[in-house]
Amino acid sequence: MKVQRIATGPFQENAYLVIDETARMAALIDPGEDAERLLDMAASAGVTIQAIWLTHGHVDHVGAVAAVKKATGAPVHLHPLERPLYDAAVQHGLLFGVRIEPPPPPDHDFSSGQILELSSLRFTVMHAPGHAPGHVVLHGHGVAFVGDCLFAGSIGRTDLPLANPANLARTLAALAELPDAMIVYPGHGPETTIGEEKRSNPFLNGSARIAGSR
Repeated sequence: MKVQRIATGPFQENAYLVIDETARMAALIDPGEDAERLLDMAASAGVTIQAIWLTHGHVDHVGAVAAVKKATGAPVHLHPLERPLYDAAVQHGLLFGVRIEPPPPPDHDFSSGQILELSSLRFTVMHAPGHAPGHVVLHGHGVAFVGDCLFAGSIGRTDLPLANPANLARTLAALAELPDAMIVYPGHGPETTIGEEKRSNPFLNGSARIAGSR
């Protein structure tokens, strides 16, 4: 397995290409913007994009979905609880001065515990609400794509529409149970590990509480 990253758009959102190097197949996680750059990344790697996996439906994570799907035909996967945010992504973008093409309806629903297959690769879907109601974490092969629920030294916002601080606190407790050596690929900022965040992130080691959580 190989992972490639591009920080996209004005929010510098991390889009990830997850590659099965033997089969030359890839899944694209959270194509936030810059569709041409993402497609060029796949072409340069010599892989075909087989699926689009979305950790959640915020505009900075879905802005290039329409263009990538048109170019590749790859099916879009999203948790059903994210549809209100996903379907409103165009309107939310305008609030920040960002214009995106309306993302197409998802082709497949994520469900907690589901196993995603990409040739020889297998990833488990973890429902991880809090930052958004249908947020998911995708983990396997020693890595976790955590979207915006966990960052290096920080956590996702809970002051956005449909966010829930108590749910995010429970999600972080579940993430803390993952192996310390697991590499964390967040939606913004640098990669880290579960172990490093348990040592240094106050929201993961229990030394700080999320405002509004119980």
